[in-house]
Amino acid sequence: MKEELKTAGKLRIGDLARRTGFSVPTIRYYEQVGLLPPPVRGPTGQRVYGASALEQLLCIRRCRHLGFSVEQTRELASITEGRNGACLDALDVARRQLKAVRGKLLELMSLEASLSGLVERCSSLCAEGPAPECTMLEDLGFKRKLPTRESPCCG
Repeated sequence: MKEELKTAGKLRIGDLARRTGFSVPTIRYYEQVGLLPPPVRGPTGQRVYGASALEQLLCIRRCRHLGFSVEQTRELASITEGRNGACLDALDVARRQLKAVRGKLLELMSLEASLSGLVERCSSLCAEGPAPECTMLEDLGFKRKLPTRESPCCG
């Protein structure tokens, strides 16, 4: 990251996008929602960014990678801007995010157990049989279609 900051001077939005991995529309969005201050405009009206914009976007990327929402990222950024911000404020944001991640993890573990049960039951009972005898489809609530005279099972 430090190397990227050393080479950052006057960057156009496309250069900033390449260096941060964000798309141009995403960078514009972050400007729009106030996570990134509006850039200086060059003589032709193009956006011109400095090293601070690159640094802010890399910070935003780390926050988003950790699952922080745009609002949480804004909250963390505001803590560093004022002299009144405290580490405990940042810790509170991180603790709330950790609690949310742990809740999602529990949901995913439950989902994994349910899907695993469906797969195991189907694998052991009917995996190579016809669809009307598939336990997984039945467990999911699909009604079995029994063969009729008009459409016998084998064609």
